[in-house]
Amino acid sequence: MEPSRKTKTVVWSEMESSIGILTLAATANGLCRLSFGKDEEAMELKTFLNKVFRSYQLEKNGQALLPYVNQLQEYFSKKRTQFDLPLDLYGTPFQKKVWNQLRNIPFGEIRTYKEIAQTIGMPKAVRAVGGANNRNPIPIIIPCHRVIGSNGSLVGYAGGIAIKEYLLTLETKQSVDKGLGRVKTI
Repeated sequence: MEPSRKTKTVVWSEMESSIGILTLAATANGLCRLSFGKDEEAMELKTFLNKVFRSYQLEKNGQALLPYVNQLQEYFSKKRTQFDLPLDLYGTPFQKKVWNQLRNIPFGEIRTYKEIAQTIGMPKAVRAVGGANNRNPIPIIIPCHRVIGSNGSLVGYAGGIAIKEYLLTLETKQSVDKGLGRVKTI
């Protein structure tokens, strides 16, 4: 992750959603971070920004983030199945390759880590795909929740398994067998 040399202005805000509060942050180039929960004084956001920028200016500005908030609200109310938002991604070339592949998973469908590894031409990189998924800075919009284990089991998610289950159920005609933690068609 090569840090930028120029001072970046980053705007941030929080929004209410059906899965709780989400914290959003964007540069002039697009959304760069979405995290679960209230970010008191933007501390988690500052930790992220310190990793990707040498210098940044952080401003709370809900108005600037309205396009992102509106599309997320449409998604949660089942009025949107695809996001049309500019993103400003910071990660390794491999991570970006995985994240771009995740964006190709259609709404209502799931893939396995193994399938993602095969699709990017690195069939033995299943664990590395999982690691990139784990570092996804913009969950929901980059739909890492649509990736499950090869045996159909739900595996880790930044927002927690309950939120992953909720998002999968929101998008699909599938539910999660709570006893086994596996996706099943209903």
